[in-house]
Amino acid sequence: MNIAVLSRGEQLYSTQSLLKAGLERNHHMEVLDPSLCTLAIENGKSVLYYGDEIVDDLHAVIPRVGASNTYYGSSLVRHLQACGVFCAVEAEPILQSRNKWTCFQILSKANIPVPQTYLGNAYNFEAVLQHLGKAPVIIKILQGTHGQGVILAETYQSALSTIETLKAAKVRFIIQEFIAESKGCDLRVIVVDGKVVAAMKRQSQEGDFRSNLHRGGTSEVIELTQKEESVALRAAKALRLGVCGVDILQTNNGPVVLEVNSTPGLEGIETTTGIDIAEKIIHFIERNRR
Repeated sequence: MNIAVLSRGEQLYSTQSLLKAGLERNHHMEVLDPSLCTLAIENGKSVLYYGDEIVDDLHAVIPRVGASNTYYGSSLVRHLQACGVFCAVEAEPILQSRNKWTCFQILSKANIPVPQTYLGNAYNFEAVLQHLGKAPVIIKILQGTHGQGVILAETYQSALSTIETLKAAKVRFIIQEFIAESKGCDLRVIVVDGKVVAAMKRQSQEGDFRSNLHRGGTSEVIELTQKEESVALRAAKALRLGVCGVDILQTNNGPVVLEVNSTPGLEGIETTTGIDIAEKIIHFIERNRR
């Protein structure tokens, strides 16, 4: 098959891992930089140009759409779907998972446990903070990634000040309960084609509450409980994601989904677990692109 990785970073670990896995399965692999793509509708049909050439020979693509490029990246994926190309992750699930509030709405509708969360356009934020037990609370911008745009407001006053600043700047955000018992840890679970293929436990570095490996956190292999695995699979299914990373917090009331990532990084979890996740993504494409 002709398989393309949609990525602006050809030398990134995840992109290279996917290219290698596809080549080892005797597929023709290439990288398409979304910034070099032109989307067109000509004679009533979707047409994709890469530079000056029409792209009409792709069988499948693996989107690696960055958070800063969500709108255009998802539009490109939708265009490829219209061209009959199999997409490992489709456009609407990318958009829905990237918006934290939309993601939580979909998860809660599917009865999947999530932290207590409020959309940041409430009329009375003092009442919201009282519902959350005042402070500390977590404040997140709607489309942050890698732990960016996540604020721990340790006092009632700092929470109000942060909220006022974000509102004045017209930044969309959510307010969320702080789950102290997680102690800076979360679980990253990779789901491919409805199956858990790898999982690790991440621990934040001292002095930080965010466990992202990009921010200096550490990781170790973990065996999921039945409830944790079930929550991860249900989250992937609810968001209709063929490939995703599900972040789970362990709480006194059981596992809750903190975030679902439609473009999970592969370096940290492949290095930690020794599992070739890129290969499993290629197998997923082979099973579904006949």
